[in-house]
Amino acid sequence: MQPTKHNWTKEEISAIYHKPFLDLVYEAATIHRENKDYSEVQVSSLISIKTGGCAEDCSYCPQAARYHTDLEVQPLMQVGQVVSAAVKAKEGGASRLCMGAAWREVRDNRDFDRVIEMVKAVNDMDMEVCCTLGMLTENQAQRLADAGLYAYNHNIDTSEDDYKRIISTRTYDDRLNTIKNVRKAKLTVCSGGIIGLGETEEDRVSMLQTLANMAVHPESVPVNALVPVKGTPLESQPRVPIWDMVRMIATARIVMPNSVVRLSAGRNEMSTLEQAFCFMAGASSIFAGDKLLTTPNPAFVDDMAMFELLGLKTRDAFKNGRPANTIADKQPEATV
Repeated sequence: MQPTKHNWTKEEISAIYHKPFLDLVYEAATIHRENKDYSEVQVSSLISIKTGGCAEDCSYCPQAARYHTDLEVQPLMQVGQVVSAAVKAKEGGASRLCMGAAWREVRDNRDFDRVIEMVKAVNDMDMEVCCTLGMLTENQAQRLADAGLYAYNHNIDTSEDDYKRIISTRTYDDRLNTIKNVRKAKLTVCSGGIIGLGETEEDRVSMLQTLANMAVHPESVPVNALVPVKGTPLESQPRVPIWDMVRMIATARIVMPNSVVRLSAGRNEMSTLEQAFCFMAGASSIFAGDKLLTTPNPAFVDDMAMFELLGLKTRDAFKNGRPANTIADKQPEATV
């Protein structure tokens, strides 16, 4: 196994990011083959269990109540609706169901009680369950863990220096504190970021440094390409070049060699050839299904056809054990 490092400097990561493209991809692919079954891809399905009306001002998000988008606000789903979505996702090849709610933070109320029931129901289906619900306390994280949650997603989005340009209603430390609370509950962490926000390459390097220098690397690191939505402040941002996506994935693979790097938002605009470069560079997870929260995403059938063409296979649920036996349980408490 590739040894992990938790004291990366910006200069070291920048040197990796700016390597000649083919050299970078070759190094990342070599590490990927050493540490993982490179032909195995973890397939997740992401559903919005509560859509729109969010009090946050994330510049990229159509779910913010203050932006005028075409998004239709929808209340929290019922448990049965989530189970039906999970059945469809599992039949399509997904081993993990991720549930997202447009909340600033988790509140201890009947809605959270219902989310707990959703987690229990999907966990009983022998699927990994992930939630992204905004900020949460240590006690709330423990409730989710007790219900059978496998992972909690809380992206840091961009660098600490760039963060205030993108979001003003929540601090960078708020995000890191939520990740701390997730670790204390011995849940696995899913945390990554978005490129194409108008950030600099230095911001991208800094974001990767924050993730790579956590005491325990996130088990899952999503790399998202911005999907501009009309009505949001970033609606006019240009599409992220595929070469930038590959560089981010490859660099993440090198500095966090044992993490699952997820090719996330933006796949709908990528050709099969472009996605193949991402898999070659170390991507080992995708979101599948025709919608990614509120934006379009490739359908299950299209992804399975791509897998067959590229010689990829889906990863089974709980390959690294259930929550009590995951890496988070075997590592010292994380500090971020």
